[in-house]
Amino acid sequence: MQAIATIGLSHKFSAEAVLDDVNLAVPAGSIYGFLGPNGAGKTTTLRLVLGLLRVQHGTIEVLGRSLDRHRLEILSRVGSSIESPSLYGHLTAVENLEVWRRVFRCPPRRIGEVLSHVGLAGTGSKRADQFSLGMKQRLAIAVALLHEPALLILDEPANGLDPHGILEMRALLTALNHEHGITVLVSSHILSEIQKLVTHVGVIHRGTLRFQGTLAALMTRQEQSAATHLHTSENLRAVKIAAQHGMEGRLAGGKVILRALDEQESGRLTTALATSGVAVYEIVTVRRDLENVFLDLIGEA
Repeated sequence: MQAIATIGLSHKFSAEAVLDDVNLAVPAGSIYGFLGPNGAGKTTTLRLVLGLLRVQHGTIEVLGRSLDRHRLEILSRVGSSIESPSLYGHLTAVENLEVWRRVFRCPPRRIGEVLSHVGLAGTGSKRADQFSLGMKQRLAIAVALLHEPALLILDEPANGLDPHGILEMRALLTALNHEHGITVLVSSHILSEIQKLVTHVGVIHRGTLRFQGTLAALMTRQEQSAATHLHTSENLRAVKIAAQHGMEGRLAGGKVILRALDEQESGRLTTALATSGVAVYEIVTVRRDLENVFLDLIGEA
């Protein structure tokens, strides 16, 4: 089952196309990282999924139901925090949650439960405007959890956090997913922030979905982008010798570029080259990190 499924989702502001045929698929039970540069279309997509914008073209299903026909029922099972947390700075954490508890019509016990979940149970009489940014983000998540949602949607929750705050956010979202079974969709413009958190990834750029799949599939793409670089005394001959051993290569930048070779293959090739009188000056396998794969996907590498 998909917690979120969009089909042919497109959107314009005035004459400018913001989304173009976005087919989002967020598996139930996953932690889905929705990645893209600022202005890529992430927030617009999330606003459409939450019913905050009217759908112009395409369809949206959330938790197996059509958003168009079951909006209120769906939103009763979805928690969200989009852009800046909506908090009352002059109120304590408990007082902020009491306001929202009455809106959601939740039992009073939920205030203590969600404050415990997000690590704010001991804030006492401290006002929200005295909280650190990380504490404010966690309080916003506490608000989103009050009505026990099955799906949590967060827009840039790590934005502006220091490294310790990012670690705390990662631990919180992992616990909500693993211990409470909540599907989490988290948007970000920085892959390195959430690659240790997510199970699935969607990459959007200029309103189009450039990649969607498991984190493992993205890592496989990373492996496929690796290459072995060879510098020899006779690069052209080296290409021919490598081909004879099933290692197709090409010349580029004064080097021989081959698919990524393992240690045994590298040993066989260097032995074959030396036997043929070709001196090997350098052989190195270059592996790109996931951040560079992400930049490739959005055309900025």
